[in-house]
Amino acid sequence: MTTEIKKIGVLTSGGDAPGMNAAVRAVVRACIYYDIEVFGIYKGYDGLIKGNMEQLYVRSVSNILSRGGTFLLSARSKEFRTKEGRKQAYEHFKANGLDALVVIGGDGSFTGADIFSQEFNVPVIGIPGTIDNDLSGTDFTIGFDTACNTAREAIDKIRDTASSHERLFFVEVMGRDAGFIALNSAIGGGAVAMIVPEHNWSIEALINRLRKGAANQKASNVVIVAEGCHLGSSYEIATKVKEQLDYFDIRVTVLGHLQRGGTPTTLDRVLASRMGVAAVEGLRNGQSNVMVGIINNRIAYTPIGEAIKTIKRLDDEEFRIAKILSI
Repeated sequence: MTTEIKKIGVLTSGGDAPGMNAAVRAVVRACIYYDIEVFGIYKGYDGLIKGNMEQLYVRSVSNILSRGGTFLLSARSKEFRTKEGRKQAYEHFKANGLDALVVIGGDGSFTGADIFSQEFNVPVIGIPGTIDNDLSGTDFTIGFDTACNTAREAIDKIRDTASSHERLFFVEVMGRDAGFIALNSAIGGGAVAMIVPEHNWSIEALINRLRKGAANQKASNVVIVAEGCHLGSSYEIATKVKEQLDYFDIRVTVLGHLQRGGTPTTLDRVLASRMGVAAVEGLRNGQSNVMVGIINNRIAYTPIGEAIKTIKRLDDEEFRIAKILSI
């Protein structure tokens, strides 16, 4: 049995991620394939509160597959965190005849979706769009692969100058409280070490690793630092290392929002496309208040509350491999 869904709203919320446009495109075209009207909501939950939406058609999403960012625009809405704001959003939701909502974003966006769904009994499905890859219920989130490739490309270029001048570079990557980008870019970029929030590395352990590299006459050293690590910022860590290893010529590079932009990789485009179609099909089949993900290359639906509350852990095997290869 399928639930009667005639109109679906779709929005992107929180930090942008490469592949969000591909996900919107998939939602729109899947809706039209199943004879469902679809409305694009601009500027995330703020657009829902203000009724800033319009109907989308097949050609509305032409030529956006390769574009980074999100053409629906994104925002973090303080007003939606209040019951009054959510009530106003619901009034516009009903006034436009919407039956369900697709939310593309990260844990903050899903927290709002979870509350909204429960308060007003609105069918909601979330699509994980965040470069952090920190949501349980999916092997990968949309934008993660592109962010890793962007970081790895930057590390490759930094290594060129590091080798030319025998320098030690600290490269800070994004990920907030999760070290997934740091781990993958460290392996892909051949880093001598990485510092992530999930592992309690000390300055002393890092210094010992760097001393071993110097003893082995390493021509260049690159250390990857996740922005939310417990040792502080990359500048703070670099200062502490310089105090004990003054023979190193140290430089710091913070990649920052560079990792959010750019053309999404094929993996992110395919991931977003599969999840977008699965979100629409899930709503048609009665799924609600769940996040669509891909586990072992198969579509999976996880309760939103579980996806945002369960801590997603780094792969210990990848961490072990990174340590072996850093010698």
